[in-house]
Amino acid sequence: MERLIESVRKAFKKKFNRQPVLIASPGRINLIGEHTDYNEGFVLPGATDRVIILAVAGREDLRSRFYSLDFDQFFETDLSHLKKSALRWPDYLQGVLQQFLQFGYRIKGLDLAFGGNVPIGGGMSSSAAVEGGMAFALNHLFQLNLDLLTMTRLAQKAENEFVGVKCGIMDMYTNLHGLPKKVLKIDCRFLKHEYYPFEWDEVRVVICDTGVRRELASSEYNVRRRQCEEGVRLLQKYYPEVKSLRDVSLEMFKEHSAEFDPVVWKRCHYVIKENLRVEKACKHLIEGDLKSFGLRMNESHQGLRDEYEVSSAELNQLVESASRIPGVFGSRMMGAGFGGCTISLVEAEVLDLFREKVSYDYLQLTGRKPAIHVVRIEAGTRVLED
Repeated sequence: MERLIESVRKAFKKKFNRQPVLIASPGRINLIGEHTDYNEGFVLPGATDRVIILAVAGREDLRSRFYSLDFDQFFETDLSHLKKSALRWPDYLQGVLQQFLQFGYRIKGLDLAFGGNVPIGGGMSSSAAVEGGMAFALNHLFQLNLDLLTMTRLAQKAENEFVGVKCGIMDMYTNLHGLPKKVLKIDCRFLKHEYYPFEWDEVRVVICDTGVRRELASSEYNVRRRQCEEGVRLLQKYYPEVKSLRDVSLEMFKEHSAEFDPVVWKRCHYVIKENLRVEKACKHLIEGDLKSFGLRMNESHQGLRDEYEVSSAELNQLVESASRIPGVFGSRMMGAGFGGCTISLVEAEVLDLFREKVSYDYLQLTGRKPAIHVVRIEAGTRVLED
């Protein structure tokens, strides 16, 4: 990370001839709890050691100047006239500026250079790292004293409203609340969290990227949401207190199974079981039972593949290859599905074998090798140098 920090610092000084504040803003992984967030359920993510470094300094006028090291592009805007850019990447920054202004926070312009090692499109939410880092930077530079949850909401609204992507809140929440060697069990209804230990030095978190763009993800995502809502409406006839699938026990669900459309039944059954798996997974972490934790991950993938039906041949291949290797505790698809990436927990001593075997099998199926990233659970967004 030191080399990355130095590159961003140098780029900032070259472009703006000033001394910056340096901020690290991480990507995130999600160990278990997929497609539960919009059902007001539970997720279990953590911040990673893959980060975006932002070098920032406040200005006395309304101009803002941005430089992206990764794209080697410069962009200039004005707080009184924010509009979407054809370059796309400035919108993640401008969107946060717009939210701060809409909510009446007293900010001025800023100079900013940023670059990182969070893979773009690699399933670790590089966009949330940029937005969370920007919200944190504005709060720090202009001494707004906002709490982390307020910054989280502003970053999410930036992506929803300015960028135009209807993401949930998990990515930004994890980006700003993460701690080293801790994962967060986030309650997506009440936006509260508890920390659980993730302290196995002999285990690696490995992300395997299919390299497949998620063409179907947005349209099928909306279909899944509607199917879950349909299940809730059916159960509300008998249980008026049910507001989302989070409120439904397996007993309640099974009592009325015969009334469900078969496809809607599968979708709802997966979500109810996945919430229970998150609860069990947290218990396994407290007990230090990594073997059982891995089994919950495997069950999660099976549910996503067979009941929620959001996996793909490529994702299944990566999971199946990983699962055949002794020393792999668990593996599953991570994210919306139809492409994207998998997450696996791998003993450090079999990491080379894992890379070799998973890459070989994937090459046979697709004609290309997957990008493989080994990550650690690290702190959320923070100031490195003031």
